[in-house]
Order: sequence, then C-alpha cells, then structure tokens
Amino acid sequence: MEKIALITDSASDVPSDLIKEYDINVLPFRILYKDRDYKDGIDITPEQVYKNMVNEVPKTSLPSLDDMDKLFQRLENEGYNKAIAVTLSSGLSGIYNAVKIAAENHPNIETFIWDSRSISVGEGVVVLECGKLIKNGKSFQEIKDYIPTILQKSNLFFVVGTLEYLKKGGRIGKVAGTIAELLDIKPIISPDKNDGKYYTYAKIRGRKKSLNKLFEIAEEVTKAKKCRAFLMHGNSLEEALEFANKLKTLPNILSVYFGGNISPVAGVHSGPGLVGLCLLEE
Repeated sequence: MEKIALITDSASDVPSDLIKEYDINVLPFRILYKDRDYKDGIDITPEQVYKNMVNEVPKTSLPSLDDMDKLFQRLENEGYNKAIAVTLSSGLSGIYNAVKIAAENHPNIETFIWDSRSISVGEGVVVLECGKLIKNGKSFQEIKDYIPTILQKSNLFFVVGTLEYLKKGGRIGKVAGTIAELLDIKPIISPDKNDGKYYTYAKIRGRKKSLNKLFEIAEEVTKAKKCRAFLMHGNSLEEALEFANKLKTLPNILSVYFGGNISPVAGVHSGPGLVGLCLLEE
C-alpha cells in the first residue's frame, strides 16, 4: 500500500494552516548574518529581514544536509514509502540537486522530485495541488503524471521596488539591471518555464504604471480562461491589498488568495516593494 509524503522548501510560501491541512514537510532555507544563522520562517520573520536591511543584507543558504537527512529518516520511520518533493527553481537555487542527493541516501522511499521552475506562490500552487491529489487518494504515478500540467497552467508575474537586491544576490537572470534602474524602469518579471530563470515580461517606467500593467496582464490571461489568483507581497501590504481588490472585479477570477509577506529567503533577494501574482488556470 502506498503512503505518500509531500515535501517542499520554505520558498514556496505555503501558509501554516495549509501546511497542517495537507501534512506538508517544509525544509527551511537558512538566512546568514555576520553574527548568527537563522532558519527561514522558523526563527526569523520577513518583517525582521526587511527592518534590518538598512544595517545588513544577509546571505542565504540551502537547508542543511542534516535537516534533509533527518526528514527522510523520520518519514521512513513513520512508514512512508513514496514522496513527492517540489522545490524552488533550479535556475535560482541548488535545492533541487540537494534534495536529490538526500533522497538517494534513503532508497526505501521512492521519491519524485519536481523542479518547480518557479518561486513563492508559483511553487506553492504546485505543492497545494499535490496535497489535494494525495488527500483525494490519487496514486503516486497519477500525481507524477499530472504535475507537469500544473506548471503549464500556472502563470507567475511580479514587480519589485528596486532591482538592487536581485543584482546583489545574483538572481537577476535575463532581467536588465543598472540602466533600467537609472531610467526608473520597473520590469514585470516572470520565471521562464524552461529554465526557471527570471526574464523581463514587460518594461514599464514608474511604480504606479508597473502595478497597472500587472493588472492588465491579469486581464489578458483571464480573458479566455477562468483562473484562481494567488497574491504575495514583500513589505508592500497596502499596495497588494488594493491590487487584490481590483482583481476581484475581473469576471474570470474565481477566487483571490492573499498570502501576505513572502518568505525571508525570497525577501532577501527581492528586497522591499515586491507585489507578486500567480494565476492558476482551471
């Protein structure tokens, strides 16, 4: 009999109530300051990261190999013989390969590792869809076969307050940096579904126009398709709430999930000012 575990990392931004509902195992990234290390979302909050950015922009690191090994050992002890692991994009992090190595050390659990080629709610929607499938009694093979469809049905877009932090963290991908900042260009950024690296979906000058463009993109995507919307922000609560209310006016938006602040590890690289939108086609 199959007993399927569900694993992800803290960059997926799955809220605590849904982690509990779908019994999701979350591997925390690490936030590294000069004087101390923190586990992402466990002993440091996004608010603390943003507040301290004027003093120090921390580095980030993968979940420890020890944490991964302990997780697989616990799952094995609890009788799990299958696992679905959904990770942050391999175009942005080494987590996919790290989980692969950890899984190979535990051959008693057959593990399928999916590179989400996304981040935050773009990664999180895959995790939640898998959670529903497990809860509904779908087989390991059925879930494996369906996961690529979720990627094709999901559309993630975000705008940041400044490109400074993406540049510092080396996560700029195919997004133009310095010149864009000088011209006050606020690109709409999206992860490429092939390699998971960031690219510029649209270029707009000024903050207000960039948020208006993000809304236009939502209108465009939902013109012919019904979608569920998932929203996150990086220290931009008022703008994100206003955006969420606008989204609710679109006829093909079935629901709007407002997830709050992105995880500390994502916040380190995007900086304050992020508004992110994932549209999952029905």
